[in-house]
Amino acid sequence: MQNQRVVIVGAGIVGVSTAVWLQRAGINAILLDRGGPASGTSYGNAGVLAAASVVPVTVPGLLGKAPGMLFDKNQPLYVNYTYLVRMLPWLTRYLSHCNPQQVERIATALTPLLGDCLADHLALAEGTGAEKFITPADYVYAYESEAHFKADQFAWQTRRAHGFDWTEHDDSSYKKMEPAFGDAIGYAAAVHKHGRVSDPGAYVKTLAAHFENHGGTIVQAEFEDFVLENNRVKAIKTSDSTIDCEAVVVATGAWSKPLLKKLGLNIPLESERGYHIELYEPSVMPQMPTMIAAGKFVVTPMIGRLRLAGVVEFAGLKAGANQQPLDLLRRYLAKLMPDLTWEDSKEWLGHRPAPIDSVPLIGELSNTKGVFVGFGHQHVGLSGGAKTGKLLSQLICGEATDIDMEFYSPSRFS
Repeated sequence: MQNQRVVIVGAGIVGVSTAVWLQRAGINAILLDRGGPASGTSYGNAGVLAAASVVPVTVPGLLGKAPGMLFDKNQPLYVNYTYLVRMLPWLTRYLSHCNPQQVERIATALTPLLGDCLADHLALAEGTGAEKFITPADYVYAYESEAHFKADQFAWQTRRAHGFDWTEHDDSSYKKMEPAFGDAIGYAAAVHKHGRVSDPGAYVKTLAAHFENHGGTIVQAEFEDFVLENNRVKAIKTSDSTIDCEAVVVATGAWSKPLLKKLGLNIPLESERGYHIELYEPSVMPQMPTMIAAGKFVVTPMIGRLRLAGVVEFAGLKAGANQQPLDLLRRYLAKLMPDLTWEDSKEWLGHRPAPIDSVPLIGELSNTKGVFVGFGHQHVGLSGGAKTGKLLSQLICGEATDIDMEFYSPSRFS
């Protein structure tokens, strides 16, 4: 397939990874993105290579807790009530997975995609100049108390069953390991063989620059439509031109649903909106990425700044930022690090692509030959992005894939 052309729509981590791996395979690839590389969620994520994040949001008990969470300003779940009616069909199907059998199915699907994500990213970045952004690190889950940790045992048992190991720390040993936080953390579990990316946006931009510097093409334009012939893609239309191609990869995250509607597909996908606050030149810098379990957000040390990223909000793709999730992050920060000072701060809103079954879609569409998809990673887009790009490259090149692709087949929603 070396003489054929592949257009990758979306220049986040999945799209850029696909482009790099295709280029290494000798394929003529074009990256298309309306905002350029790393202009969306691949810039604003928590920066964690979270191999053990195989437990979905839809755990047993969520159905009973969710209504109370919506009316508690200190809980990390928000819903735009005007939008709620529109998303009820998706939400009903999404919440139907809140049982042990579905959690096990989802964790079984996510483990081969995420389990070696540190090694996957090191392999992707090798020789690109992006290696400097990757740091091996434990990923710490921090709890208010040991009782709080034990209340989360279903998730930990699931991680253990899928091969992940950790070290538990009580109050005193945790403070010796990570002195940055105050008395708000009473118990913690440090999961081994993880990593962090010290600047996710710069990391993806550096990978994209390497792709371009080695002969790849990056086009900044709006995708408009597919051009088909006998149910096979032959070109795409952009806001500027028509680009002939033999294959297209759709890697546009939460925007993939409206794009694929052009092919008659209605993917059950919602935007699970997330927020971050960045604090520049903080007076104290934690050593490791830390999930604050009570607030469902991550505190990650980055180059020159500290990033607090997380929270869940359902309000669709078009609504503006909601100040309440940002206020929640600031309240938790004041509790965690009451003496922290910083020089400047920035706020951000992004969109996580959430399919109803919490498993990404990766593969070729059954109804349109030559159209491949790679989206739906929910909270783990950065973590799974390197592996997803390699898998898509292998599929496009007709090679055997590193893992069984049955779980991720887009035909499950055809």
